[in-house]
Amino acid sequence: MAETTGTPHLRDADGSTAPPVCVIGAGPGGLAVAAALGARGVRAVVLEKSPAVGASWRAHYDRLRLHTTRRLSGLPGLPMPRRFGRWVARADVVRYLEKYAEHHELELATGVEVTRLERADDGSGHWLLHASGGRVLTASAVVVATGFNHTPRLPDWPGADGFTGELRHAAEYRDAGPYEGRDVLVVGVGNTGAEIAVDLVEGGAARVRLAVRTVPHLVRRSTAGWPAQRTGILVRRLPVPLVDRLGRLVARISVPDLSEHGLPRPDTGLYSRVREGAIPVQDVGLIDAVRGGRVRPVAAVESFDGEAVVLADGSRITPDAVIAATGYRRGLEELVGGLGVLDERGRPLVHGVRSHPAAPGLYFTGYTNPISGMFRELALDAERLARALSRPPRKRG
Repeated sequence: MAETTGTPHLRDADGSTAPPVCVIGAGPGGLAVAAALGARGVRAVVLEKSPAVGASWRAHYDRLRLHTTRRLSGLPGLPMPRRFGRWVARADVVRYLEKYAEHHELELATGVEVTRLERADDGSGHWLLHASGGRVLTASAVVVATGFNHTPRLPDWPGADGFTGELRHAAEYRDAGPYEGRDVLVVGVGNTGAEIAVDLVEGGAARVRLAVRTVPHLVRRSTAGWPAQRTGILVRRLPVPLVDRLGRLVARISVPDLSEHGLPRPDTGLYSRVREGAIPVQDVGLIDAVRGGRVRPVAAVESFDGEAVVLADGSRITPDAVIAATGYRRGLEELVGGLGVLDERGRPLVHGVRSHPAAPGLYFTGYTNPISGMFRELALDAERLARALSRPPRKRG
Protein backbone atom coordinates (compact mmCIF):
# COMPACT_ATOMS: atom_id res chain seq x y z
CA MET A 1 0.00 0.00 0.00
CA ALA A 2 1.34 3.39 -0.92
CA GLU A 3 0.78 5.32 2.29
CA THR A 4 2.32 8.49 3.61
CA THR A 5 1.71 10.89 6.45
CA GLY A 6 2.12 13.79 4.06
CA THR A 7 0.61 14.29 0.64
CA PRO A 8 1.60 11.93 -2.18
CA HIS A 9 2.67 13.19 -5.58
CA LEU A 10 -0.44 15.22 -6.21
CA ARG A 11 -0.45 18.08 -8.61
CA ASP A 12 -0.26 21.47 -6.91
CA ALA A 13 -2.31 24.30 -8.42
CA ASP A 14 0.67 25.50 -10.43
CA GLY A 15 2.18 22.05 -11.17
CA SER A 16 2.24 20.03 -14.35
CA THR A 17 1.58 16.42 -13.34
CA ALA A 18 -1.73 15.05 -14.62
CA PRO A 19 -4.21 15.35 -11.75
CA PRO A 20 -5.76 12.21 -10.22
CA VAL A 21 -9.25 11.65 -8.93
CA CYS A 22 -9.16 12.71 -5.28
CA VAL A 23 -11.22 10.78 -2.76
CA ILE A 24 -11.81 12.56 0.55
CA GLY A 25 -12.18 10.11 3.43
CA ALA A 26 -10.60 6.69 4.07
CA GLY A 27 -13.65 4.93 5.43
CA PRO A 28 -15.32 2.04 3.60
CA GLY A 29 -16.89 4.31 0.97
CA GLY A 30 -13.70 6.14 0.07
CA LEU A 31 -11.56 3.01 0.00
CA ALA A 32 -14.10 1.19 -2.16
CA VAL A 33 -14.18 4.00 -4.72
CA ALA A 34 -10.38 4.18 -4.88
CA ALA A 35 -10.08 0.41 -5.36
CA ALA A 36 -12.75 0.32 -8.06
CA LEU A 37 -11.07 3.20 -9.89
CA GLY A 38 -7.67 1.53 -9.64
CA ALA A 39 -9.09 -1.67 -11.11
CA ARG A 40 -10.08 0.36 -14.19
CA GLY A 41 -6.70 2.02 -14.51
CA VAL A 42 -7.75 5.38 -13.09
CA ARG A 43 -5.35 6.91 -10.60
CA ALA A 44 -7.09 7.73 -7.33
CA VAL A 45 -5.59 9.33 -4.24
CA VAL A 46 -7.36 9.00 -0.90
CA LEU A 47 -6.96 11.95 1.48
CA GLU A 48 -7.69 11.23 5.14
CA LYS A 49 -7.39 13.71 7.99
CA SER A 50 -6.94 10.98 10.64
CA PRO A 51 -3.76 8.93 11.12
CA ALA A 52 -5.26 5.71 9.71
CA VAL A 53 -8.12 4.25 7.67
CA GLY A 54 -11.53 3.60 9.22
CA ALA A 55 -11.42 6.44 11.74
CA SER A 56 -15.17 6.32 12.49
CA TRP A 57 -15.13 2.57 13.00
CA ARG A 58 -12.16 2.84 15.34
CA ALA A 59 -14.13 5.31 17.48
CA HIS A 60 -17.40 3.37 17.75
CA TYR A 61 -18.41 1.52 20.92
CA ASP A 62 -16.83 -1.89 21.43
CA ARG A 63 -20.07 -3.89 21.28
CA LEU A 64 -20.96 -2.74 17.78
CA ARG A 65 -21.33 -5.29 15.01
CA LEU A 66 -22.43 -4.88 11.43
CA HIS A 67 -26.19 -5.31 11.15
CA THR A 68 -25.61 -6.67 7.67
CA THR A 69 -24.20 -10.10 6.92
CA ARG A 70 -20.55 -10.64 6.17
CA ARG A 71 -21.34 -12.06 2.72
CA LEU A 72 -23.29 -8.95 1.73
CA SER A 73 -20.85 -6.45 3.24
CA GLY A 74 -17.63 -7.02 1.32
CA LEU A 75 -16.22 -4.15 -0.75
CA PRO A 76 -15.12 -4.51 -4.40
CA GLY A 77 -12.25 -6.89 -4.95
CA LEU A 78 -11.94 -8.41 -1.47
CA PRO A 79 -14.55 -10.46 0.42
CA MET A 80 -14.67 -10.31 4.18
CA PRO A 81 -12.94 -13.36 5.73
CA ARG A 82 -15.20 -16.22 6.87
CA ARG A 83 -13.47 -16.27 10.26
CA PHE A 84 -15.17 -12.94 11.05
CA GLY A 85 -18.47 -14.76 11.43
CA ARG A 86 -21.88 -13.81 10.11
CA TRP A 87 -22.20 -10.50 12.04
CA VAL A 88 -18.83 -8.79 11.86
CA ALA A 89 -17.51 -7.12 15.00
CA ARG A 90 -16.30 -3.51 15.03
CA ALA A 91 -12.65 -4.49 15.55
CA ASP A 92 -12.81 -6.91 12.62
CA VAL A 93 -14.30 -4.20 10.39
CA VAL A 94 -11.24 -2.08 11.18
CA ARG A 95 -8.93 -5.01 10.37
CA TYR A 96 -10.76 -5.56 7.11
CA LEU A 97 -10.42 -1.90 6.07
CA GLU A 98 -6.70 -1.97 6.85
CA LYS A 99 -6.26 -5.15 4.82
CA TYR A 100 -8.40 -3.73 2.03
CA ALA A 101 -6.17 -0.69 1.57
CA GLU A 102 -3.07 -2.91 1.66
CA HIS A 103 -4.49 -5.53 -0.71
CA HIS A 104 -5.39 -2.96 -3.36
CA GLU A 105 -2.19 -0.96 -2.81
CA LEU A 106 -4.21 2.20 -2.49
CA GLU A 107 -2.48 5.55 -2.71
CA LEU A 108 -3.37 6.91 0.70
CA ALA A 109 -2.33 10.17 2.35
CA THR A 110 -3.16 10.29 6.04
CA GLY A 111 -2.98 13.38 8.20
CA VAL A 112 -4.24 15.50 5.30
CA GLU A 113 -7.42 17.47 5.94
CA VAL A 114 -9.24 19.02 3.00
CA THR A 115 -11.04 22.11 4.24
CA ARG A 116 -12.59 23.59 1.09
CA LEU A 117 -13.28 22.74 -2.55
CA GLU A 118 -13.59 25.08 -5.50
CA ARG A 119 -13.64 24.77 -9.29
CA ALA A 120 -10.51 25.79 -11.12
CA ASP A 121 -11.11 28.96 -13.14
CA ASP A 122 -8.82 28.01 -16.02
CA GLY A 123 -11.51 26.21 -18.03
CA SER A 124 -9.96 22.79 -17.40
CA GLY A 125 -12.92 21.49 -15.40
CA HIS A 126 -10.54 20.50 -12.62
CA TRP A 127 -11.09 20.95 -8.89
CA LEU A 128 -8.89 22.73 -6.37
CA LEU A 129 -8.65 21.23 -2.90
CA HIS A 130 -7.55 23.53 -0.09
CA ALA A 131 -5.77 21.26 2.36
CA SER A 132 -3.92 21.40 5.66
CA GLY A 133 -0.49 22.98 5.56
CA GLY A 134 -1.70 25.67 3.18
CA ARG A 135 -1.50 23.42 0.12
CA VAL A 136 -3.84 23.73 -2.85
CA LEU A 137 -4.14 20.42 -4.68
CA THR A 138 -5.63 19.78 -8.11
CA ALA A 139 -7.94 16.91 -9.01
CA SER A 140 -9.64 15.86 -12.24
CA ALA A 141 -12.69 14.90 -10.15
CA VAL A 142 -13.51 14.67 -6.45
CA VAL A 143 -15.42 12.01 -4.54
CA VAL A 144 -16.46 13.12 -1.05
CA ALA A 145 -16.75 10.16 1.34
CA THR A 146 -16.29 11.65 4.80
CA GLY A 147 -19.06 9.49 6.24
CA PHE A 148 -22.66 9.46 7.40
CA ASN A 149 -21.67 9.70 11.09
CA HIS A 150 -19.32 12.67 10.90
CA THR A 151 -20.14 15.32 13.51
CA PRO A 152 -21.96 14.38 16.75
CA ARG A 153 -25.25 16.22 17.13
CA LEU A 154 -26.31 17.20 20.64
CA PRO A 155 -29.71 18.91 20.96
CA ASP A 156 -29.79 22.41 22.40
CA TRP A 157 -31.64 21.36 25.55
CA PRO A 158 -32.51 24.22 27.94
CA GLY A 159 -30.49 23.94 31.14
CA ALA A 160 -28.07 21.33 29.79
CA ASP A 161 -25.04 23.47 30.68
CA GLY A 162 -26.09 23.43 34.32
CA PHE A 163 -26.73 19.69 34.60
CA THR A 164 -24.83 18.40 37.60
CA GLY A 165 -24.68 14.84 36.34
CA GLU A 166 -22.61 13.48 33.47
CA LEU A 167 -23.81 14.33 29.95
CA ARG A 168 -22.09 12.75 26.96
CA HIS A 169 -22.84 12.08 23.32
CA ALA A 170 -22.91 8.42 22.31
CA ALA A 171 -19.81 9.10 20.19
CA GLU A 172 -17.86 9.13 23.46
CA TYR A 173 -19.25 5.83 24.71
CA ARG A 174 -16.95 2.81 24.50
CA ASP A 175 -18.22 0.23 26.98
CA ALA A 176 -20.31 -0.14 30.14
CA GLY A 177 -17.38 -0.23 32.55
CA PRO A 178 -17.57 3.41 33.74
CA TYR A 179 -21.32 3.05 34.36
CA GLU A 180 -21.35 -0.05 36.53
CA GLY A 181 -23.69 0.48 39.51
CA ARG A 182 -24.93 3.83 38.16
CA ASP A 183 -28.31 5.18 37.07
CA VAL A 184 -28.11 5.95 33.33
CA LEU A 185 -30.53 7.60 30.91
CA VAL A 186 -29.97 6.86 27.22
CA VAL A 187 -31.61 9.43 24.95
CA GLY A 188 -32.67 8.21 21.53
CA VAL A 189 -33.91 4.83 20.40
CA GLY A 190 -32.19 4.33 17.09
CA ASN A 191 -29.84 1.39 16.66
CA THR A 192 -27.08 3.11 18.62
CA GLY A 193 -29.27 4.02 21.60
CA ALA A 194 -30.86 0.58 21.69
CA GLU A 195 -27.51 -1.21 21.65
CA ILE A 196 -25.94 1.04 24.27
CA ALA A 197 -28.94 0.52 26.56
CA VAL A 198 -28.54 -3.27 26.30
CA ASP A 199 -24.78 -2.99 26.76
CA LEU A 200 -25.28 -0.96 29.94
CA VAL A 201 -27.70 -3.53 31.36
CA GLU A 202 -25.37 -6.41 30.61
CA GLY A 203 -22.41 -4.41 31.92
CA GLY A 204 -23.88 -3.88 35.39
CA ALA A 205 -25.56 -0.46 35.35
CA ALA A 206 -27.93 -0.16 38.31
CA ARG A 207 -30.77 1.33 36.28
CA VAL A 208 -31.18 2.02 32.56
CA ARG A 209 -33.91 4.20 31.11
CA LEU A 210 -34.40 4.93 27.44
CA ALA A 211 -35.91 8.29 26.43
CA VAL A 212 -38.15 7.88 23.38
CA ARG A 213 -39.41 10.77 21.25
CA THR A 214 -40.53 8.77 18.21
CA VAL A 215 -41.44 5.11 18.66
CA PRO A 216 -39.16 3.03 16.39
CA HIS A 217 -39.92 0.08 14.18
CA LEU A 218 -38.30 -2.99 15.72
CA VAL A 219 -37.20 -5.84 13.48
CA ARG A 220 -35.44 -9.11 14.16
CA ARG A 221 -31.92 -9.08 12.77
CA SER A 222 -32.54 -12.60 11.51
CA THR A 223 -35.62 -14.83 11.45
CA ALA A 224 -35.20 -18.59 10.91
CA GLY A 225 -31.78 -17.84 9.41
CA TRP A 226 -33.13 -15.22 6.98
CA PRO A 227 -31.42 -11.85 7.63
CA ALA A 228 -33.50 -8.67 7.66
CA GLN A 229 -31.01 -7.20 5.19
CA ARG A 230 -32.11 -9.60 2.46
CA THR A 231 -35.71 -8.55 2.98
CA GLY A 232 -34.59 -4.93 2.70
CA ILE A 233 -32.90 -5.68 -0.62
CA LEU A 234 -35.99 -7.44 -1.98
CA VAL A 235 -38.51 -4.74 -1.03
CA ARG A 236 -36.57 -1.51 -1.54
CA ARG A 237 -38.00 -0.89 -5.03
CA LEU A 238 -41.56 -1.96 -4.22
CA PRO A 239 -44.34 0.63 -3.67
CA VAL A 240 -44.09 2.23 -0.23
CA PRO A 241 -47.70 1.41 0.84
CA LEU A 242 -47.19 -2.26 -0.03
CA VAL A 243 -43.97 -2.52 1.99
CA ASP A 244 -45.65 -0.72 4.89
CA ARG A 245 -48.42 -3.33 4.92
CA LEU A 246 -45.93 -6.20 4.72
CA GLY A 247 -43.91 -4.61 7.52
CA ARG A 248 -46.94 -4.44 9.81
CA LEU A 249 -47.73 -8.09 9.13
CA VAL A 250 -44.18 -9.26 9.81
CA ALA A 251 -43.97 -7.17 12.98
CA ARG A 252 -47.15 -8.69 14.41
CA ILE A 253 -45.79 -12.16 13.76
CA SER A 254 -42.20 -11.70 14.92
CA VAL A 255 -42.12 -8.79 17.39
CA PRO A 256 -44.16 -8.80 20.62
CA ASP A 257 -46.36 -5.86 21.55
CA LEU A 258 -44.42 -3.82 24.10
CA SER A 259 -47.16 -1.24 24.73
CA GLU A 260 -47.55 -2.14 28.38
CA HIS A 261 -43.82 -1.60 28.81
CA GLY A 262 -43.90 1.90 27.30
CA LEU A 263 -42.93 1.03 23.75
CA PRO A 264 -46.10 0.76 21.61
CA ARG A 265 -46.16 -0.19 17.96
CA PRO A 266 -45.51 2.78 15.60
CA ASP A 267 -48.51 4.39 13.94
CA THR A 268 -46.60 5.07 10.71
CA GLY A 269 -45.39 2.53 8.15
CA LEU A 270 -41.90 1.07 8.29
CA TYR A 271 -40.92 1.96 4.74
CA SER A 272 -42.58 5.37 4.94
CA ARG A 273 -40.30 6.05 7.87
CA VAL A 274 -37.28 4.71 5.98
CA ARG A 275 -37.95 7.10 3.10
CA GLU A 276 -37.80 9.91 5.67
CA GLY A 277 -34.38 8.70 6.81
CA ALA A 278 -35.32 6.58 9.86
CA ILE A 279 -33.96 3.05 9.65
CA PRO A 280 -35.66 0.29 11.71
CA VAL A 281 -34.00 -0.80 14.94
CA GLN A 282 -32.57 -4.28 14.61
CA ASP A 283 -33.08 -6.18 17.82
CA VAL A 284 -29.88 -7.30 19.52
CA GLY A 285 -31.42 -7.71 22.96
CA LEU A 286 -33.62 -4.65 23.44
CA ILE A 287 -36.94 -6.53 23.19
CA ASP A 288 -36.03 -8.96 25.98
CA ALA A 289 -34.52 -6.17 28.10
CA VAL A 290 -37.70 -4.09 27.84
CA ARG A 291 -39.99 -7.07 28.49
CA GLY A 292 -37.90 -8.02 31.50
CA GLY A 293 -37.96 -4.49 32.93
CA ARG A 294 -34.20 -4.12 32.72
CA VAL A 295 -34.53 -1.21 30.25
CA ARG A 296 -37.45 1.12 30.94
CA PRO A 297 -38.68 3.42 28.14
CA VAL A 298 -39.60 6.93 29.28
CA ALA A 299 -40.79 10.12 27.59
CA ALA A 300 -38.50 12.33 25.53
CA VAL A 301 -36.12 14.79 27.18
CA GLU A 302 -37.37 18.38 27.21
CA SER A 303 -34.85 20.17 29.44
CA PHE A 304 -32.45 19.96 32.37
CA ASP A 305 -32.79 21.56 35.77
CA GLY A 306 -29.76 21.18 38.02
CA GLU A 307 -29.55 17.48 38.88
CA ALA A 308 -32.89 16.71 37.22
CA VAL A 309 -33.88 15.80 33.68
CA VAL A 310 -37.34 17.08 32.75
CA LEU A 311 -39.27 14.77 30.43
CA ALA A 312 -41.99 15.60 27.89
CA ASP A 313 -44.72 14.15 30.13
CA GLY A 314 -43.74 16.55 32.91
CA SER A 315 -41.95 13.99 35.07
CA ARG A 316 -38.50 14.62 36.50
CA ILE A 317 -35.77 12.04 36.94
CA THR A 318 -32.28 12.31 38.40
CA PRO A 319 -29.91 9.96 36.58
CA ASP A 320 -26.22 9.90 37.37
CA ALA A 321 -25.38 10.02 33.67
CA VAL A 322 -27.08 10.86 30.38
CA ILE A 323 -25.83 9.36 27.13
CA ALA A 324 -27.26 11.17 24.11
CA ALA A 325 -27.66 8.83 21.15
CA THR A 326 -29.04 11.74 19.17
CA GLY A 327 -27.32 11.21 15.86
CA TYR A 328 -24.83 13.03 13.71
CA ARG A 329 -24.60 15.80 11.16
CA ARG A 330 -22.89 15.20 7.85
CA GLY A 331 -20.54 18.14 8.49
CA LEU A 332 -20.19 19.15 4.84
CA GLU A 333 -20.98 22.86 5.12
CA GLU A 334 -17.40 24.11 5.42
CA LEU A 335 -16.14 21.82 2.67
CA VAL A 336 -18.77 22.44 -0.02
CA GLY A 337 -21.33 24.78 1.54
CA GLY A 338 -20.77 27.54 -0.98
CA LEU A 339 -21.31 25.38 -4.05
CA GLY A 340 -25.10 25.01 -3.90
CA VAL A 341 -24.95 21.21 -3.62
CA LEU A 342 -26.46 20.75 -0.13
CA ASP A 343 -30.08 20.82 1.02
CA GLU A 344 -31.38 22.73 4.05
CA ARG A 345 -30.32 19.90 6.34
CA GLY A 346 -26.76 19.83 5.04
CA ARG A 347 -27.17 16.66 2.97
CA PRO A 348 -25.99 16.32 -0.65
CA LEU A 349 -28.73 17.09 -3.17
CA VAL A 350 -27.40 14.36 -5.44
CA HIS A 351 -25.67 11.14 -4.51
CA GLY A 352 -23.60 8.38 -6.04
CA VAL A 353 -22.89 8.48 -9.76
CA ARG A 354 -24.86 11.70 -10.29
CA SER A 355 -23.08 15.03 -10.21
CA HIS A 356 -24.93 18.26 -9.44
CA PRO A 357 -25.25 20.63 -12.45
CA ALA A 358 -23.67 23.39 -10.37
CA ALA A 359 -20.62 21.22 -9.62
CA PRO A 360 -19.76 18.79 -12.44
CA GLY A 361 -17.06 16.35 -11.45
CA LEU A 362 -18.00 16.43 -7.75
CA TYR A 363 -19.54 13.26 -6.29
CA PHE A 364 -20.79 12.08 -2.90
CA THR A 365 -21.02 8.56 -1.55
CA GLY A 366 -22.17 7.24 1.83
CA TYR A 367 -24.63 9.96 2.80
CA THR A 368 -27.77 7.84 2.84
CA ASN A 369 -28.74 5.13 5.31
CA PRO A 370 -30.25 2.44 3.05
CA ILE A 371 -32.45 -0.39 4.26
CA SER A 372 -30.44 -2.74 2.07
CA GLY A 373 -27.20 -2.16 4.00
CA MET A 374 -24.64 0.62 3.99
CA PHE A 375 -21.59 -1.46 3.00
CA ARG A 376 -23.50 -3.13 0.16
CA GLU A 377 -24.63 0.21 -1.25
CA LEU A 378 -21.15 1.70 -0.87
CA ALA A 379 -19.77 -1.19 -2.93
CA LEU A 380 -22.38 -0.69 -5.65
CA ASP A 381 -21.79 3.07 -5.66
CA ALA A 382 -18.04 2.51 -6.01
CA GLU A 383 -18.45 0.34 -9.09
CA ARG A 384 -20.84 2.81 -10.71
CA LEU A 385 -18.57 5.75 -10.00
CA ALA A 386 -15.56 3.90 -11.35
CA ARG A 387 -17.39 3.13 -14.59
CA ALA A 388 -18.45 6.76 -14.97
CA LEU A 389 -15.05 8.24 -14.19
CA SER A 390 -13.15 5.81 -16.41
CA ARG A 391 -15.11 6.77 -19.52
CA PRO A 392 -13.27 9.07 -21.92
CA PRO A 393 -14.76 12.59 -22.01
CA ARG A 394 -17.24 13.28 -24.77
CA LYS A 395 -15.95 15.25 -27.71
CA ARG A 396 -17.58 18.60 -28.27
CA GLY A 397 -18.72 19.94 -31.57
